[in-house]
Amino acid sequence: MTTMSAERTALLSLSAVAGARQAARTFLEDLGQPAIGREQADTVVLVVSELVTNALRHGGGAYTLRLAAHPGTIEVAVEDPSPRMPRMRTPDLVDGTGGFGWHMVNDLAQRVVVAPGPEGGKTVCALLPR
Repeated sequence: MTTMSAERTALLSLSAVAGARQAARTFLEDLGQPAIGREQADTVVLVVSELVTNALRHGGGAYTLRLAAHPGTIEVAVEDPSPRMPRMRTPDLVDGTGGFGWHMVNDLAQRVVVAPGPEGGKTVCALLPR
């Protein structure tokens, strides 16, 4: 079994989410054979974008992104300093305040796990089909 991983840490900035998406694309492009399909790659990038956005918006303004490839899955893990766990909420169709992302992540992933950090904070891990 071969695995590949990458890690990226960032503080809140206008380009933080775009940087996370680019890091995910680069990670996926660098995978050996079998290569990941375009649809699966787009799904990974979308989940990275949602989890990083949530970490920045609700998790204290900093995040660490970890990506790992396993046989059959891609693991996306985003750590942030907030102990507050993600929650499902009714999507806001009127004022545009969100509520769509966490539903989407849970629908796209084979499995989502939220683990509290040993010194506070949390890690949200999503396993996606490869």
